[in-house]
Amino acid sequence: MENLLGVLAGIGLSAVCGFRVFVPMLGISVAALTGHLSLASGFEWIGTRPALIAFAVATILEIAAYYIPVVDNFMDMIATPAAIVAGTIVTAAFVGDVSPFLKWTLAVIAGGGSAGIVQAGTVALRAAGQTTAPIIATLFITTIETVLSTLVTILAFVAPVLCLIVVIALCWLLFAVVKRFIGGVRTRLCRN
Repeated sequence: MENLLGVLAGIGLSAVCGFRVFVPMLGISVAALTGHLSLASGFEWIGTRPALIAFAVATILEIAAYYIPVVDNFMDMIATPAAIVAGTIVTAAFVGDVSPFLKWTLAVIAGGGSAGIVQAGTVALRAAGQTTAPIIATLFITTIETVLSTLVTILAFVAPVLCLIVVIALCWLLFAVVKRFIGGVRTRLCRN
C-alpha cells in the first residue's frame, strides 16, 4: 500500500512539473531533508542540502522569468523538455521495490507523460491568453500556475490519492479551456 501511495504521489508531482519544473523538486527535497520522505535508492541526492539550495534558486529564477512577458515564451521552449525529464525523475524517485524495467517504464510513461501533457496545456493556455491581453494574461496565468504547483505539491505529501484526483481534474479543465480557445479561433478564421 505504501508503494502505491508513493507512486500516486510521484505521478501527481510529475504532473505538477508541467506547471513549474522546480517547485515539486524543491518540495521533494524539503520533505526528504526533513525526514518526511524516503526516496528510492539512487535518488537520495535529492534530499541533500546542495540539492535543496539548487532547487530553491532554480525555483525562484523560474517563477521570476515567467513574469517577464517576452522571456515566458523562451521559458516554454526550455520548460517543455525539462518538465518531461523532471517528471520522469520525480516518479522514479518515488518508486521503490520494483524491477528497474517496471520503475523506468512507469517513470517515463506516467511521470514524463503527465508532465508533458500538463506542460503542453499550459503552453497552449499561455498562447491563448497572449492573443487577448498579453501582459495581463501572462501575469494572471503565471500566478495561477505558481499557486497551483505549490498547493498540489503540498497535497501530494498530505493526501496522494486526492492529489491525483486534483491533477486529473486540472488536466481536464486545462484541456477544456484550450479546446474552447481553439474552437473560437477556428470560428474567427472561418468568418474571415
